[in-house]
Amino acid sequence: MAFLNALPGAVAEGLIWGLMAIGVYISYKILDIADLTVDGSICTGGCVCAVLISNGVPVWLSIVIAFFAGMLTGVVTGLLHTALGIPSILAGILTQLMLYSVNLSILGGKSLIAINPRENNLLMHMSDNPSAIVAGVIVVTATIILLWLFFYTEVGLTLKSTGDNPDMSCAQGVNVNFNKVLGLAISNGIVALAGAMLAQYKGSANINDGRGAIVIGLAAIFIGLSVSMKIKPNFVVSLIGVIGGGIVYYIIYNFVVLLGLKTDYLKMLSAIIVALFLAVPYLKGKYFTKQKPIAVTENAGGGKNA
Repeated sequence: MAFLNALPGAVAEGLIWGLMAIGVYISYKILDIADLTVDGSICTGGCVCAVLISNGVPVWLSIVIAFFAGMLTGVVTGLLHTALGIPSILAGILTQLMLYSVNLSILGGKSLIAINPRENNLLMHMSDNPSAIVAGVIVVTATIILLWLFFYTEVGLTLKSTGDNPDMSCAQGVNVNFNKVLGLAISNGIVALAGAMLAQYKGSANINDGRGAIVIGLAAIFIGLSVSMKIKPNFVVSLIGVIGGGIVYYIIYNFVVLLGLKTDYLKMLSAIIVALFLAVPYLKGKYFTKQKPIAVTENAGGGKNA
C-alpha cells in the first residue's frame, strides 16, 4: 500500500529525470561525448529558476532563462574542448567544478533557497502529484517534438553526422567544432530545464542537487533503450524510451527505499544499475552467443578457402 501511495510521486520525479536523461542522450549517444557537465548544469538550472521565482519573476520566464543558462554551461565545455584542445571528459569535469562556485554565487552564498508554492503559481509541485504528472508529460512531449523537428533539419543532420563520423563530416565541409559546441549547449540546456522543473517540484534549489546526475541519466538511457530498440530503433522512440527509463528507475528507487535500504547506499545502487546494463550485453556476447565455425574448403590449386 505504501508503494502504491508513493507511485504518483515516483512517476512525476521520473519524468523530470527522464527529461534530464534526454540531455545526456544527446551528448552521450548522438555526439559520442561523455559529458560530465550535467552534474553542475542541472543544479544551475534549478538555482537560476528558484532565485528568479523567489524574486517575483514569472515562472515561465524563469524556466526559459534557466534553459539558456544551461546552454551557456555547455558552450563553456564545448569551447574548452574544441578551442583549447582539452579532452571532452576533462573539459566537462572542469566546467562542473567551476559551476559549483557559480551556483553558490547564484544562491547568494546559501546552500539552499526555498520556493513557496502558495505564493507562486508553480508549474509542478510534490503537493499535487497528478497535476505534476500532467505538467511533466506536456513539457516532455514538447521537448521531444522540438528535438525531432530540429534533428531533421540540415543543422540537426550534420550534428548527427558529427557524432557518427567526425572525420568524414569534416571532409564534407561540416564545421565539426561548431557542431560539438552546439550539441553540448542543447544537451546542457535540456538538463538545466530539468533542473528548473526539479526545483519547482521540490520547492527548493540545493547546491548539492546535481551530484550523481550523470549516473541517473545513464541508468535511464540504458533501461529505456534496452526496451525501445527492440520495439522500433528510431530517434523519437529512443527518446520516449529514455523517458520511460527515467520513470522505471525512480519506481525502482522508491521501491528499494520502502524496503528499508539506507539512503547512504542509494548512490551505490544507481552505479550498480548502470554497471549491470553496461555489462550484460558484453557478457551475453562473450559467454552466451555461439559463433558458427567458418567452413574451410580446398580450392583447385591445393590451397584452402574460408
